[in-house]
This record gives sequence, structure tokens and C-alpha cells, in this order.
Amino acid sequence: MIRTGDAILVLNAGSSSIKFGLFEATAAGPETRLDGQMEGIGATPHLIAHDAARRVLADRRWSGPDVADHAAALAAILEGTGQALAGRRIAAIGHRVVHGGPDLAAPVLVDAAVLARLRALVPLAPLHQPHNLAGIEAMAARFPGVPQLACFDTAFHRSHPWEADTYALPPEFHARGIRRYGFHGLSYEYISRRIAAEDAALGAGRLVVAHLGNGSSLCAVRGGRSLDSSMGFTALDGVPMGTRCGQIDPGVLLHLLEAEGMGTAALTRLLYNDAGLKGMSGLSQDVRELEASARPEAARALSHFAWRVRREIGALAATLGGIDALVFTAGIGENAAALRGRICEGLDFLGIRLDPGRNAADAAEISVAGAPVRVLVRRTDEERMIAEHILATLARA
Repeated sequence: MIRTGDAILVLNAGSSSIKFGLFEATAAGPETRLDGQMEGIGATPHLIAHDAARRVLADRRWSGPDVADHAAALAAILEGTGQALAGRRIAAIGHRVVHGGPDLAAPVLVDAAVLARLRALVPLAPLHQPHNLAGIEAMAARFPGVPQLACFDTAFHRSHPWEADTYALPPEFHARGIRRYGFHGLSYEYISRRIAAEDAALGAGRLVVAHLGNGSSLCAVRGGRSLDSSMGFTALDGVPMGTRCGQIDPGVLLHLLEAEGMGTAALTRLLYNDAGLKGMSGLSQDVRELEASARPEAARALSHFAWRVRREIGALAATLGGIDALVFTAGIGENAAALRGRICEGLDFLGIRLDPGRNAADAAEISVAGAPVRVLVRRTDEERMIAEHILATLARA
């Protein structure tokens, strides 16, 4: 039972970072009290936290060995934000969990049985799922008895029609869970709700949302529901990402395994860690670093990324039967104006026309006035979406 004034702690663990938020339960919903991130875990750890007024509460750096893993990072986060937590009753803890499989299509209270089901899905999300579960286990030890809720990146996409959900394989494979799940669902759900709150008619319409960051995907949303997504069975599919390959001919994988003798461990590392912008450029997965580089490989990597995102926008617009708005979100989508411009080049046929000045200023709306399709930039907030799920779920419990 959550009472007004209780605290809700939210953790969003990635492969080398942990985002977090502390919310207060109010009659109007969760109110942010602090948020922050520990990035560079195991390499150049940096903790930054802000209060609701965006004042810095913590800003500290360590050497890699001092915060070598996610358990150490969680301990450092709790120590660094202890003053804000002091005196607050933490009534619930929420976690972003990347993969919920075919059955976990809504937030769920975590118990031993749920944890076992989620561990079985680790091979489908090896960069994220282990860290998501480590956060749950660490918080269970630190706050025994406090309810923990798992919220799934795949859940928002369970509204896909069968045609978007299946692969062209015999039906028994779909029955065994080999299907297109889609990811970044918490981000898409938050953006869809925000657009609907701003403009009910637009929220009921046809959106292509581009969640572009170190992990990137796009989603077709109609009437607030996911109709299709660029990602599939795993978070490798779709557009290229920071270190992940995106869509690739499965024949390439067979060739690497059979003709070139690459083992599965080496292939996994290639596809998840050594591909994408980092692999193509031979330099970095950071768009800012690539844009500043004079190396032709960096320029080609960005050009390929823009090409593939543009192609996906067109495909999802076809799925929707037209498009009312294109929404950019996440680290690249919210901040990389030049790359947004390159992505939108040649999309005039869809009615997408950027205003260069608005785009350069990272304005909330970057399309030209009166364009048939609105192009928006919105900050995503997966942590708030999780906090909202906690309040709704525990109110029903």
C-alpha cells in the first residue's frame, strides 16, 4: 500500500550505466524529487544527480576499479544520494527490465518465480537483462520486504498484430516464443502518453517515434498503441546502434559460422559490442565524437545510420497508412540536430519538412510551419513511466 508522501525508487540499469529516480506519491501522480545517472561503470564512473529544480545534489567521479560493477555502482548511488533519501519511507522500487518474453505483458511484482522466468530470458538480452536482475537482487538485500515491480520494455509491443509479430517460419516456432518482441517500450509508452496529453487529436493519430541513442529503434504508434517496431526477437534487430549491428542478412551469420569458422562467442561479441557506429567508424559510438572527426570512416558511419533510420521511417509510415507526426527522442534524437537533419533529407514525399533554425535550436517542434507532418523533439522519461506503473499496479493490489 502506497500512501501520499511515500517515496518510490526507480532503477534503469543499462550495460554500463544506471539511471535512477526518486519520486513522491501524490494525489496527482508521481512527483520527481531527484533523478540522475551513474555512467561509465567499470571504466570512468561518474555520478550526477539533480533535485526537482535541477540543482546538482551529487557530482562525483571515480577510477574504474572503485566502481567496477553494477553492485558497486548501486552502493555509490545510495551513498551519494543518501541525504535526499533520509527520512523518507521507500514504499516501492521499480525496475526497467528489457525482456518480458511472450507472457509478461504488464508490470509484475517480483518474487522468486518471476526472477527465475526473467533469468531464462538473459540470452535474448545479454547486454541488459543480467544488470536489470542484479539491480533487483541488490535492492532486495538493501531494502528487504519493500515491494519491487518489474516493468518490461517488450510489454508495450504486445499489441502488435500477428503479421508484425511473427517470422516466416512454421507456426510451432512462434508458439515456442520465437517472435518479434520489440523493445524501448517504456520510452514509447511515455512519449505516446505525453503527446496525447498535449494534443488529444494527435495522440489518437499516427506517430512514428524514433528512439535514437546508444540503443536505437523506431516504433509505429496508432491511437496510443504500438502497431510495429524496428526491433524483433532481440535488441539486435532494426537500425544500427552504438555498438550493435542492427538488421543483417542471416546468411551473413551462417557464412561467418560455417565458412569462416567464427565461434558463437566471437560472433556474439561482434554483433553486440563491435558493430554499429563503433565498428563502422573504428573510432567510437559517440555521435559527438564522430561528427567532430575528420576520418572518412566516421562520416560514412553517420551516413549509413541516417540512411537506415530514414528507410525505417518510410517503412513504418507505410504500416500506418500515413503519418501525422514524427517524434525524435533519446540521447541522439533529442540532441543531435545535424543528424536529425540528415535523417529527414528526402522525406518531403511524406510531408516531412524541417525548419533548419528550429532544428538547430533543438526546438520542441522542428518542422516548418504548416507542414503536413509535424516533426517533434521530446525528452523521454522511462523512470517516470515506471513510477506511474507502480502507483497504478499497487493501487489494484
